[in-house]
Parts: sequence; C-alpha cells; structure tokens
Amino acid sequence: MIDINGIAHTQLTVNDMARSRVFYRKLLHETFGMTIQYDDAQVFYCIGGRTGLVITPAEEQYRGERFKQRRVGLHHLCFRVRAREDIDKLYQVLIDMEATIVHPPEAGHWAPGYYSVLFEDPDGIRLEANYVPGRGNLDVIDGEPLPVPDDMGGDPSR
Repeated sequence: MIDINGIAHTQLTVNDMARSRVFYRKLLHETFGMTIQYDDAQVFYCIGGRTGLVITPAEEQYRGERFKQRRVGLHHLCFRVRAREDIDKLYQVLIDMEATIVHPPEAGHWAPGYYSVLFEDPDGIRLEANYVPGRGNLDVIDGEPLPVPDDMGGDPSR
C-alpha cells in the first residue's frame, strides 16, 4: 500500500486574474499565512500547511463563464483549520472582503465536532473552511464505511 502525504496542489481556473489575485492573496497569504511561490500575470500559487493552491486564467473562449457546482469536475474545495475559533475569525475576514457567504459558521453532522463556513470566490467557485477536532471520522470508523448523510449529494445550495 502507498502511504500518501496529502494533496500536493489544486489548480483553479478563473475569469479575471487581477480580481482573483486580490481575493486569493487576502485569503491564502494574508489570512492563512501561506507562502507565495509564484505571482505573475498567468499564475498565482501559494503553498503552506501541506497544501498548494494555483490560480490561472481561463482560456479566452471560456472567459465569462461562471462556476457550476453540479457540473462534472470540482464540487467545492475545503480548507482544514486547526482551531474552531479560526472559523469565526475567517468569517469576519470574508465579511470584510465582501465575499459571497453561502452559510455562516455552523456545526455540521459530517464528523464529530464539525464546524465550518462556506463561501465563494469572485467566479462563484465554492470554498469551505472547516474545523474537526482530533482525527475526525477516523476516530469513529470501525472497519466499515459510515452511512452516507441524507443531504450529502442532494442539496445543490451546499
């Protein structure tokens, strides 16, 4: 068996690099403390917390399209924070950024102690940050997969 060490990076494609750079610089670098690895007209790439996020512009023929959460591909991207109060701090940053908030900080049934905020970037790409204490569901899985929550795939607003 291969022991993975996380996801090395995720690349998001955006409509307006200048507008998205401002958003992601504030979120990734100024709020999450990630290091900017690359920053030019075609690439904004931050690394830190065993995470890498790359932002690049859409090709010309796709400019102007909005992200559709239920199309084939990415549903949403979720960052894990180390403290529950960081979710509340992030929420205030998002309000100050005038980000679109899908739901404010709230408890969820996805794992014991789950607490999250769900928001969108300037292109409507769904982003989430969550806090889960300890090992989360790894502490409760006992040999068999857990039952799927009723609303896992059905609520398009989540």
